[in-house]
Amino acid sequence: METDPIWFTGQLLLALPGIGDPRFEHSVIAMISHDEEGAMGIGISDPMAGMTVGAVLDQLDIAHDDPLEQPVFVGGPVEPSRGFVLHSMDWGGQEAVQVSDRWMVSSSHDILRAIGEGRGPSRWLVALGYAGWSAGQLEGEMVRHGWHVTPGSDALLFDTPPAKRWQAAFAEAGVDARLLTTEGGEA
Repeated sequence: METDPIWFTGQLLLALPGIGDPRFEHSVIAMISHDEEGAMGIGISDPMAGMTVGAVLDQLDIAHDDPLEQPVFVGGPVEPSRGFVLHSMDWGGQEAVQVSDRWMVSSSHDILRAIGEGRGPSRWLVALGYAGWSAGQLEGEMVRHGWHVTPGSDALLFDTPPAKRWQAAFAEAGVDARLLTTEGGEA
């Protein structure tokens, strides 16, 4: 009997200790899409040093009244100059895409203008780049124990300080991250 595959769109992907790729150590990735063609997620746990949303808007000549000192996140190693805004579902503009019944993701300048003018979504994060997997690649990494999947709350996504997201996401899933190890046991 063949079973339907499990897709992780709209969930959080947490890097397990010893994932083997330093770019993903302690990563929390919001999964934007996952299907038979591959997967895409946006990292939400690693702020870019010295980069703020206000600085990005200044670089793009987008006016803003507030300083917008929120960090810009390393979304992933793929297309690191491409920007994404992961946001609540109370705003929908040009090319905004709904992710499951949880969030929206936008990559056009209209959302940045709306944020700058104070009329954007109530909750949002900005990231540059994304994490991408080809068909079957993420599933293979899951089998090798590289990732843990959890629903994660919107409070975790939007309100928890970035440095605490990884541990807090495991805690929400009932896992004490301090007990995770890179060493396997024997049965």
